[in-house]
Amino acid sequence: MSRIGKAPINVPSGVTITVSKDNVVSVKGPKGELTQAVDSDITVSQEDGVLTVQRPSDQKRHKALHGLYRSLLNNMVVGVTDGYKLEQELVGVGYRATNQGNTLDLVLGYSHHYVFQLPEEIKVTTTSEKGQTPKIILESIDKQLIGQVAAKIRSLRAPEPYKGKGIKFVGEVLRRKAGKSASKK
Repeated sequence: MSRIGKAPINVPSGVTITVSKDNVVSVKGPKGELTQAVDSDITVSQEDGVLTVQRPSDQKRHKALHGLYRSLLNNMVVGVTDGYKLEQELVGVGYRATNQGNTLDLVLGYSHHYVFQLPEEIKVTTTSEKGQTPKIILESIDKQLIGQVAAKIRSLRAPEPYKGKGIKFVGEVLRRKAGKSASKK
C-alpha cells in the first residue's frame, strides 16, 4: 500500500499542469517551468485543481513507481510556486566562499582553490560576516538539481567527526567523536 502515492496533490492557482500523450508532465508556475517523463504504466490525471497518480496493479514495481512519481510531481508543484533554498556553512579556519555570477570559488584548506561552475537554473549567493562562518545559499525551482549540486559542494570537504571542520548544511547535527585521551599510569 503506497500511502504517499494515494495522497492527492493540490494545485494552487496560477499553476498549469499539462500531460502529453507520451506521459510527459509539464508544470508551469510563477517561478518557471519544469517537465518530468512519467512511466507509461502510471496514470496522471487532473480534475478540479487536484492532481492524482494511479497505478494499474499491486505489483512491487508499480507500487514503487506510484509513490516515486507522486513525490516528484509534488516537488515540481512546490518548486514552481515557492522554490527551494539550501544553506551551507563552511566551518574551519581560513575557509572562504565567494561567487562571481554562477561561478563559486572555494578556499577549503587545500593548496589550491576550488572553482565550481553551477548550472544556470541555480542562483547562488555567498555571505561572510565577521564572527560568523561563511555561508553558501543556493536557490532553485528544481529540488533534484539543487540537492545534487549541494551534495557535490559538500563532498569537496565533508565535515570530519572530531572538530566538525568542513562544509555542512545549516542546522545539520554532526555525530562527534571523542579524541585521544592521555594514558593513565
